Amino acid sequence: SMAFTGKYEVESDENYDDFMKKIGIPNDIIEKGRNFKIVSEVVQNGNDFTWSQHYPGGHSTTNQFTIGKEADLETVGGKKFKATVKMEGGKVVADFPNYHHTAEISGGKLVEISTAGGVTYKRISKKIA
Repeated sequence: SMAFTGKYEVESDENYDDFMKKIGIPNDIIEKGRNFKIVSEVVQNGNDFTWSQHYPGGHSTTNQFTIGKEADLETVGGKKFKATVKMEGGKVVADFPNYHHTAEISGGKLVEISTAGGVTYKRISKKIA
């Protein structure tokens, strides 16, 4: 299924500040991003994904991966690392160096949950394209 393909814009989030502090994002970056509508662009072709996120000031990150195969990825803070992204019950699941991340399409929205040291950051994005 191509369930994830689309362009999504953040409409709500929970625990943004606490989570960003927990993973070591500098305060000025946290400030800039707080009310910014991050846009995620996903292209799914079977088990192959291209997942881009567009941040304030024109900064963006793109991760390309195949479910079940090790890939070179980049964190929200710009650190490069290797991980194997899995699919569990319709959710895309990845262990980043300092947080656990899941993403799923629920009710036509992109729901992402990141967990670090007891802090859970939830982000819901609506489909815009």
